[in-house]
Amino acid sequence: MSAANRYLVSFDARDTFHRFADVLVIGAGIAGLRAALEVPPDLSVLVVTKDRVTESNSSYAQGGIAGVRSPEDTFGNHVEDTLVAGDGLCSRDVVEMVVREAPQQIENLIAFGTKFDEENGQLALTREGGHSHRRIVHALGDSTGFEMMRATIAHARTRPNIRIWDDTFTIDLLTHDGACRGAVVARNGLGKLLIWAKQTVLASGGCGMVYRETTNPSVATGDGMAAAYRAGAELRDMEFMQFHPTVLYVAGSARYLISEAVRGEGAHLRDVNGERFMLKDDPRHELAPRDIVARAIFRTMERTQHPNVYLDLSHLDPAMVLNRFPGINRVCKSFGLDITKDRIPVRPGAHYMVGGVTVDAQGRTTVPGLWAAGEVTSSGLHGANRLASNSLIEGLVYGTHCGRGAAEAVRKMPRDMTAFPVRSVIPPDDDAGLDLADLLASLRGLMVRKMGIVRERARLLEAKEDLRFWCRYALSREFDGKAGWELQNLLTIARLMIAAALTREESRGTHFRSDFPARNDAAGWDRRHVVSEPFVALV
Repeated sequence: MSAANRYLVSFDARDTFHRFADVLVIGAGIAGLRAALEVPPDLSVLVVTKDRVTESNSSYAQGGIAGVRSPEDTFGNHVEDTLVAGDGLCSRDVVEMVVREAPQQIENLIAFGTKFDEENGQLALTREGGHSHRRIVHALGDSTGFEMMRATIAHARTRPNIRIWDDTFTIDLLTHDGACRGAVVARNGLGKLLIWAKQTVLASGGCGMVYRETTNPSVATGDGMAAAYRAGAELRDMEFMQFHPTVLYVAGSARYLISEAVRGEGAHLRDVNGERFMLKDDPRHELAPRDIVARAIFRTMERTQHPNVYLDLSHLDPAMVLNRFPGINRVCKSFGLDITKDRIPVRPGAHYMVGGVTVDAQGRTTVPGLWAAGEVTSSGLHGANRLASNSLIEGLVYGTHCGRGAAEAVRKMPRDMTAFPVRSVIPPDDDAGLDLADLLASLRGLMVRKMGIVRERARLLEAKEDLRFWCRYALSREFDGKAGWELQNLLTIARLMIAAALTREESRGTHFRSDFPARNDAAGWDRRHVVSEPFVALV
């Protein structure tokens, strides 16, 4: 039987181009750039990202960044809101750490040049689902990620020790003697390169593209998670994919996130008949945590046999709506929708991977020399369900810790740069070529049908068998470009997600099993699920 390969491509360190850096950062979202900025100026940093440096989940973040700033709010309130949303799986010490460091991280962004929205000379604060107080800072109304990344990218480019490579696909992490030594990448126009680094920070984002309906940009294909898994890093919590409740649904068009802040400012959810269904589903109504709202929408769509529900802002002040949500207004207007009057058609879409590479409070993974921050990780902050606007602050806090820790580790290492005798040989495959686009579409459709908002054992077993078959003939091959590598990574991540969902026989947070509909601490499910299946077993 064929086996999955340790590396996705063949290479030999003896005849491949090399590049050296003290610290390699994989990913140029907020977590990656924050890590790079924390490295002292006398150490070299190379940041690689597979698309443009502006193309990341961070750049598309609408709602904002959570941090205690008002006299009415407290760290204890923010901690408690996070723990409630996490449904019993958050690590309290991690939550405490991130919440307490959040205000200073927001100040750091301001120092980098981020221009947050203000009211009466103070930072404007809004409230989102699951938050007990107004504590979300935002920029340009609903374009917080864009403004934050604009300022952070510009600031990073002023640092002489930081070099940013875009159009650089990280194929795999290089390992030797049990430690991470850098990465093998494909750089536009230069082919394969080996980047040797004394320390590596993985900040490559999530895997929303494993689903047909997603808010994520096309770059979110789980490359970092899959590469870390092949390198022997521990992954956990892979059953917890958060579905954003409100994604603009216009048949035939690209999906577009409708921010949590819209409901935070008072928008109502209505079914096709105009009924506010959240009034009966949860005492917090539209401000319930995302997993609860997403499942309520799912049940409403099934009950009404309608492909979506609607967001209604018509009862709100039109001037406030247009000023607060200019980006959403612009998109909806392109479909002939007036958000001050018309109902906005929405449905849930895959939004944020809660699970990922296991890290400690400083961002260390289980592989020496490898650190990780942001959505690629499972830090313990989010538990079973992420509280709205906690992700950007997690990326900032953990990016800072990773950059600082990696720099301290570099200082303890020899000054010289070293290339190691690493090679990968993948036997040629004489089988007929695969239709990558067709297989990708099949995978994304299967995940929606059988690993979506509501799951049950029979459908999960069917999905596992389909994935086993696809992995068997796709993971043992060598592809020569991004489309093939992304497909292999998505297949790997999907297999792990389905296995984890089958293992957790209860419902908790974003993971809902119709055959086990209740949370079950008594059976020991108030613990994290660590991926135990070795990579070679995937085929």
